[in-house]
Amino acid sequence: MQGSNLKYYIHLHLIVFIWGFTAILGKLISIDAIPLVWFRMSLASLFIAFFFIYKKKSFKLDKKTLIKFFLSGILIALHWITFFKAIKVSNVSVALVTMSTGAFFTSFIEPFFFKRKIKGIEIILGLMVIIGLYIIFSFESQYTLGIIYALISSFLSALFSVLNGLFVKTYNASLISFYQLFFGAFFITIFLLIQGSFSLDFFILPNSDWIYLLLLSSVCTAYAFIVSVDVMKHLTPYTVMLTINLEPVYAIILALIVFGETEEMNSEFYLGACIVLFVVVLNGVLKNMKSIVKKVGKYKPSKK
Repeated sequence: MQGSNLKYYIHLHLIVFIWGFTAILGKLISIDAIPLVWFRMSLASLFIAFFFIYKKKSFKLDKKTLIKFFLSGILIALHWITFFKAIKVSNVSVALVTMSTGAFFTSFIEPFFFKRKIKGIEIILGLMVIIGLYIIFSFESQYTLGIIYALISSFLSALFSVLNGLFVKTYNASLISFYQLFFGAFFITIFLLIQGSFSLDFFILPNSDWIYLLLLSSVCTAYAFIVSVDVMKHLTPYTVMLTINLEPVYAIILALIVFGETEEMNSEFYLGACIVLFVVVLNGVLKNMKSIVKKVGKYKPSKK
């Protein structure tokens, strides 16, 4: 690996580590999932807005595009709410392993948007993931609610990832992120206003929560997103995919260090987790091989 690429590869690992740390912060923050996500999205959109102003970037978009970003912002808000709910009612390990199913939800959602057939291998790999989850369900039944929340979160994550795959073809990634975060916060604001949850007490938080929320919104959200866009321009999609799959591994190790015994699971959980993570990596390897075969097939050596 060349020196310049090595720098970006190490930086990517740092970003994935930061994403894994998001789950730790979610567990450490004392407030419920909905206000937690409101603070995260509000503060992160503010940080990105400052970044735009500093870089003199334009915020301008047409109304049709704003509606698209508003709807996808709601999806992201619901994804994060169910993600942090999963962590709070179970633990980091259960939530992150279950969230690894996102790649397979994507395999079934993507054909609908990109108008292609579902492939047989994707069905087989999906069934293997179900087996892994079944093992976890069977032996960790006390975490059933957390697993359900994480599965919903994983599905929503896959859905907005496919939508963003369409958006980035036309719009700047940072602009997409800003409006999705802003509209997600706006959506939660309306919900909290209807519930009558906004009051002075809503903003009175322990000092530790404010520190964790600032870390979550700035480093783990705004910074990680903006930098990841640049890093991913210099590495192959295969390298990026394999590295991102380390997120639950980093998070589980961190959780064991920070929370100790509450994160220790039985051997059946780790068996199920290994099956899920193995299939996720295998899925990426197979897709990368297919991409290479296609490129080789299209290559025609020049005649001399």
